[in-house]
Amino acid sequence: MSTRTESFNNPIKLIECPRDAMQGLHDFVPTALKIEYLNLLLQVGFDTLDFGSFVSPKAIPQMRDTEEVLAGLDLSSETKLLAIVANLKGVEKAIKYKEITYLGFPFSISETFQQRNTNASIAQSLNTVEEMLNLCDKHNKEAVVYLSMGFGNPYGDEWNTDIVSHWANELVQKGVKIISVADTVGVSTPEKIIEILPPLVQQFPNIEFGLHLHSTPQQRLEKIEAAFNAGCTRMDSALKGFGGCPMAADDLTGNIATEDVISYLNLTGTQLNLDMEKWGEAMMVSARVFG
Repeated sequence: MSTRTESFNNPIKLIECPRDAMQGLHDFVPTALKIEYLNLLLQVGFDTLDFGSFVSPKAIPQMRDTEEVLAGLDLSSETKLLAIVANLKGVEKAIKYKEITYLGFPFSISETFQQRNTNASIAQSLNTVEEMLNLCDKHNKEAVVYLSMGFGNPYGDEWNTDIVSHWANELVQKGVKIISVADTVGVSTPEKIIEILPPLVQQFPNIEFGLHLHSTPQQRLEKIEAAFNAGCTRMDSALKGFGGCPMAADDLTGNIATEDVISYLNLTGTQLNLDMEKWGEAMMVSARVFG
């Protein structure tokens, strides 16, 4: 594997995603343990922590205590909080909390997955995005829209790069400023990453594009390298690569492992300014969270 050794021109935003890592666990993680784990991650120095979600507890029971978890977080660091919402009810809950900076919405370019994940069509979800943006403006929040199934889907729904570009354009026209192209089920490849991301960045220079990739351990490093070679400046990942979307498949494909992202960026000479002692403590506590 080749490695770029120069520093990147743009600052890299690392988004740590314990919410995505935990949401598919069958055994409920006690609220106090979630708080302990998240408070350590908050001290590491990531740009953003994807900490919880305001969704139906029937759909994602692991996240039913998001409001209680939020109340126990130490927000003395500069790390910002992101919460996932799946409908306007979730948006209306999340915007009440001044501690939350970002509301993340999964907008799938696969009709099958949009119905499966949010019980709404793509057309209905586009309307939800528009209403979410209006509420975010009124309540001083920022919206992050995930272009879910952005690298393909397991349902046989049509996918190509023109479809990705079309829906990115639709979101930009609605006023979305941050778009994260999301893999969801691990079908991204280095070739697809390099094919998709640079044209989007070129077409929409004022939009912040990120990547939310899922991967088997064997493919992580090649995807990380492709992402940063493609100009990625916003990367989602999770400690040890835990997680996956329980609404997408029975066999979860884990997240990109944060430690692999850190290792790669260190090799490039990128200054991350992370507290690796706190990171080590979080790694130890993760054993109690994930078993």
